[in-house]
Amino acid sequence: MQQFAVRMATLADLKTLLTFEQEIISAERPFDETLDEDPISYYDLRQLVLSDEAAVMVAEVDQNIIGSGYALIRDAKPYLDHKKYTYLGFMYTDRDHRGKGVNKAIVDALVQWSKSRGIHEVRLTVYNNNLPAIRAYEKVGFKKHILEMRINVD
Repeated sequence: MQQFAVRMATLADLKTLLTFEQEIISAERPFDETLDEDPISYYDLRQLVLSDEAAVMVAEVDQNIIGSGYALIRDAKPYLDHKKYTYLGFMYTDRDHRGKGVNKAIVDALVQWSKSRGIHEVRLTVYNNNLPAIRAYEKVGFKKHILEMRINVD
């Protein structure tokens, strides 16, 4: 039985969300040698919370935020069969609450938000070697789609 609630984030949540962002960066740093030195930031969380084209969701237990994620409406490439899609990011679950369905509940809420906006294509990116994240996303229905490759020519 779900022991947490999922809701839209507010600006009052920003301090916790900024902490989550740094946890995400710390966890992803081993997968990406191109990340700049700290301090860095991935997201403009304030803007995402305020945007009509985005939804930031949090999961909470006893008024403590334990997870997060956002959905952002983006324009699709002109050659695709859809004009818009929803991009998911900022997916984070507190260590003490992993494996309890928090990520699934947040993804489900973000997908419902996307559908309520008439958008049925949902995408996200994940580092190729981040196997725990890949498993978590596959568990909620995502499938591998494309692999981006890179080379440093210096």
